[in-house]
Amino acid sequence: MVDHSTADQDLASEILHLSSSLKLPPIETRSSQTESGSQVGESPRSPVLNMSEEDFEVRAKLVGASPRRGNGLAPYQALPVTKEDMCTITQHLTPALPVLEPSDSTPEEVEERVSRVILEYKKKLEERTQMHMGYPYNLDFDYGPLECLQKFMINNLGDPFIESNYGVHSREFEIGVLNWFAKLWEIDVEDFWGYVTNCGTEGNLHGILVGRETLPDGILYSSVETHYSVFKAARMYRMDAVKIDTLASGEMDYDHFRAMLMKNHDRPAIVNVNIGTTVRGAVDDLDKVIDILKECGFDEDNFYIHCDGALFGMMIPFVKLAPKVSFKKPIGSVSVSGHKFVGAPVPCGVVMTRLKLIQSVSSDVEYLNSRDATIMGSRNGHAPIYLWYTLNRKGYDGIRKDVEKCLMNAHVLRKMLHEAGISTMLNELSSTVVFERPEEEEFVRKWQLACESDIAHVVVMPNISIEKLEVFVQELIESRARMAAQKAMSVAKQALLAQDS
Repeated sequence: MVDHSTADQDLASEILHLSSSLKLPPIETRSSQTESGSQVGESPRSPVLNMSEEDFEVRAKLVGASPRRGNGLAPYQALPVTKEDMCTITQHLTPALPVLEPSDSTPEEVEERVSRVILEYKKKLEERTQMHMGYPYNLDFDYGPLECLQKFMINNLGDPFIESNYGVHSREFEIGVLNWFAKLWEIDVEDFWGYVTNCGTEGNLHGILVGRETLPDGILYSSVETHYSVFKAARMYRMDAVKIDTLASGEMDYDHFRAMLMKNHDRPAIVNVNIGTTVRGAVDDLDKVIDILKECGFDEDNFYIHCDGALFGMMIPFVKLAPKVSFKKPIGSVSVSGHKFVGAPVPCGVVMTRLKLIQSVSSDVEYLNSRDATIMGSRNGHAPIYLWYTLNRKGYDGIRKDVEKCLMNAHVLRKMLHEAGISTMLNELSSTVVFERPEEEEFVRKWQLACESDIAHVVVMPNISIEKLEVFVQELIESRARMAAQKAMSVAKQALLAQDS
């Protein structure tokens, strides 16, 4: 058991002064992956088109597709990832809840059956929420007072600043949320444009779209540890993209970034800066990226920077000594997820850019009697209300306290794992604790851990208490002991079989 008060006292100064992180040797070496000059849809880039007939049939059968080229399996249909791809995916197929015709039962039977399914599902959600550690979602929220709004179809379709003819919207809440973030990211109200997105990926898609429209001939640069949505955007927009190597911490390798810029110095640069990478929680140095761009001869009219702050974009502004993400610097856009650190019952987010840049992606829509520069068009009008509600109740000071709690508990977890003999890594500015991947699949599934290669991580969010960390670490130690015992007994079993033969 951990002495909570002592642990807090011992770690307080370490957290506030951002102690240097414990770094492991590189667990996996990634080769430089350069895609400059490639376009989406080129045949050589499709793993399906490059397969032998035998491999094609085997992999098609694995996903339940017809083992025939042409009409059997589309070039972009998902395939199982193999060890050769430096990645392993365990497929857990989802069962279906049948939709039954109500005419086959009495109204009372229908009501009883549907109610039973919903209650069982509610119980499942409660159980899975208690055992959630691996993904960056704040599950500590209560929007009970907003349940009265659930009967309304609230749609903020089109531009949030220009009302359409559809009157059931929440634009006033959305603008309030945007103004809050404008203050956080230091941009005047009259100089920004943004909206509440349906998820963090939409924010990245929008930010990179604005960059592509601003610099049509630009090359997208981002690290290999970038969230997959960034290179999804490159494929969707048919942009040339260059993947930048990373350091052992997961942060961008600035020497490689500089070399790639110089190699393509005759074309504009569109740069994605990670404010917290997906797996290791590493933060790219925005100021250093800007300095390198200028050193390589790129003036501010010749580069565009999008900051992907899905999780840590909400945390960084409240951490002492952390680099600022600010529109006072020459950046083009910032995006964050709303359901991650703030917490919400639906995926959502915020993207913000400069008003002067949005004209290139805006168009008048007579059907709406409004303008639209969003990705999705129709947008969940409940999401801005959730964000507005939480930000009003917590304010900047409440968010700051949540950040301090997460950083404190992340350091507690790191020390607990270290004392248990488990190798760990915790980047400064981060609440993502990286450790050795558990070998027991059942344990990974139970705690919903995010894994990559031979590492796993826990993202310490406001809903993760020290008490929950105690349970997790204890069960992790027990899981490792079970797997070690199985391996030892396997050696004995093999020896006995050899002896008998």
